[in-house]
Amino acid sequence: MAQRGDSSADQGPRKDVPSDRQMETVLGNLLRTGVLLSATVVALGGIIYLARHAAEVPDYRAFRGEPADLRSLRGIAEDVLAVRGRGIIQMGFLLLIATPLLRVAFSLVAFAIQRDRTYVAATLIVLGVLLYSLFGQ
Repeated sequence: MAQRGDSSADQGPRKDVPSDRQMETVLGNLLRTGVLLSATVVALGGIIYLARHAAEVPDYRAFRGEPADLRSLRGIAEDVLAVRGRGIIQMGFLLLIATPLLRVAFSLVAFAIQRDRTYVAATLIVLGVLLYSLFGQ
């Protein structure tokens, strides 16, 4: 019986195509690395923020939303380059959001290499839904 990635039932698996096991290993490592990296960035940003603002007393009587510089990618990047704690924390959260997107994108490439049209189509739909949920209005 042919498995996904096989060129035909009687030829066996192709040598130049990653196996399902290899794909699972790479995807697992990608997710693990993304989560650890984002947690490290958030922790670093938290340390910087607390080092600079630990003595401040919060005023809970008035609501203050996110500053304008934390509402755009450009503003977050500027805050990271200026080593501002809140911007670094925000970058960590963006990395966390990007991790599953990268997983889906990698899966798409791997399925395309395996020439598995069904999984390519399904993965394209998932990627489209994820991108629309993030960037669509």
